[in-house]
Amino acid sequence: MDKETYLQTSRYPFLRLLNYMRGERKNYLTATLYSVLNKLFDIFPEVLIGVAVDVVVNRKNSWLATLLGNPDMMFQLVMLGVLTFVAWGLESVFQYLYSVKWRNLAQAVEHRLRMETYQHIQSARMQDVDKTAVGQLIATINDDINQLERFLEDGLNQIIQITASTLLIGIIFLICSPIITVFAILPVPFILLGAFYFQHKLEPKFLLVREKAANISAALANNLTGLMTIKSYTAEQFEGRRIESLSQDYQNANRETIVISSMVTPVIRIIILTGFLFTLMIGGYKTIHGAMNVGVFSLLIFLSQRLLWPFSMLADVTVNFQRAMASTTRALNLLTWEKEEQTGKQLVSGKKQFDSSGISFNQVVFSYLGSEKPVLDDFSVTIRDKETVAFVGESGSGKSTIIKLLCRFYLPKSGNITCNGANINCFDLKNWREKIALVSQDVFLFEGSIADNIAYAQKNADMDKIWKAACIAGVDKFIHQLPDGMLSDVGPRGAFLSGGQKQRIAIARAVLKDAPILILDEATSAVDNDTELAIQQALAKISHNKTTIIIAHRLSTVTNADKIYVLDKGRIIEQGTHQELLKSPTYYRHLWSIQTGEYQQEIETADC
Repeated sequence: MDKETYLQTSRYPFLRLLNYMRGERKNYLTATLYSVLNKLFDIFPEVLIGVAVDVVVNRKNSWLATLLGNPDMMFQLVMLGVLTFVAWGLESVFQYLYSVKWRNLAQAVEHRLRMETYQHIQSARMQDVDKTAVGQLIATINDDINQLERFLEDGLNQIIQITASTLLIGIIFLICSPIITVFAILPVPFILLGAFYFQHKLEPKFLLVREKAANISAALANNLTGLMTIKSYTAEQFEGRRIESLSQDYQNANRETIVISSMVTPVIRIIILTGFLFTLMIGGYKTIHGAMNVGVFSLLIFLSQRLLWPFSMLADVTVNFQRAMASTTRALNLLTWEKEEQTGKQLVSGKKQFDSSGISFNQVVFSYLGSEKPVLDDFSVTIRDKETVAFVGESGSGKSTIIKLLCRFYLPKSGNITCNGANINCFDLKNWREKIALVSQDVFLFEGSIADNIAYAQKNADMDKIWKAACIAGVDKFIHQLPDGMLSDVGPRGAFLSGGQKQRIAIARAVLKDAPILILDEATSAVDNDTELAIQQALAKISHNKTTIIIAHRLSTVTNADKIYVLDKGRIIEQGTHQELLKSPTYYRHLWSIQTGEYQQEIETADC
């Protein structure tokens, strides 16, 4: 569905919700049938009670005696008792059946909406994902979509049963007394108007409640992730007050909703009572004057409550509906995010094949959302096939942005990136990323075993391949020391491992992927010198037939690169090999002297 359609349906979220039920049409119709039959057998005993009153009052001249041709009152009452028992039994059976159907239908719709929302986020542009807190996304995918459950399980069933009972009882009323029918259903339009009025009032209130709930989820996710930082800065009270403030906002938003939603039931009940009074007064008058027998009057009295009291459920239906629609709207808002371009315009069909020959950045300009200052400014560089290049420079010089553009996490504002002469946007996105093995500075390990995390690059890899990758990354000795070895749990986000251990596992994951383009974004920033040397020796072997791009602050990591590019404010200011850049008074030489201690020695000598 395109963005315009999503925007239109987000204004009418119930229509969009119905779209998710189309795949369950058969179950939906079956559940509706069960609900109608349940209501039919729920009403039937009331009819039988009216007939029983007629039997007791009119005895041998009762309507049932005439129908059965048997004036025996006990026989008539036994027949009514049997029919009542059967009706109640069938009513219970159909209640069980519709309950199972509606609940399963609710779970199916929730699952479909949750998966579409999650898959859409996975394929969305990073600029949209980055501007939204993780806690907000989790709240929408999980909490908001779970809010649909009560409405889908009970709300739709209640609407169907109210409709069915109104039609069935309305027909009985019409047969018994058209005049009473008019007065009995007179409150119905006012009940519906009241329900719609409160629904309109509650709509923005519930949307605000869900937003406040998402704010709490975002703050909690952020604080629990950074709990060590909070403790180290003794900021527990500060963060506690911040969460308290957000919780208070949520409470206040709910308070306004509670005031309005609590008015719905009393108002509707007052309107319902007027219909009951009409039936009581007019029916009683006709019965007293002989225009209506006692059995029919009793039947109408019983059914008048059955006709109108179900409308009191509209209060709960209205509240559940608006809560569900507020949650659906939040999910629909995520579905308006633009997706990443999977293929470029130059592709006609199929997946274009390529190698990593000649990756070129051609006058690339890029700035992040909300910033006018370009991170890369007229940036141009060419990386030859199977060449190892390094980008160095101060923080904010644009080094990591190069990687984000190359991986197509972001698109350049102007200029282009080509591979073997073709714009990389021409390639199938999945196919292009399969050609890149990325070891990021911020290593992410999934909860599970070490083997699971290394094999994430190649899901069907056997243990021999996993161990080989671990050996190349220099993490095999550490793994052998663990009680469970390769099957040891890494903990949430790798919490059971040190920074260096996590980084080496990430390198092993990249080794196993065996992609033609290898990217190391500060890949050795969290390892000691001995481990760094071992990793460099390993990388020298695995990068022999790969195009390797290294992003580094530690210049010792890039000494063996075929070419080093020094960046400053998004531009290349120097380039050459390590030795070439050290021969002249370059900025690179300045950085090298600082990191090796030569700069400090020069200062001390000058002070002397």
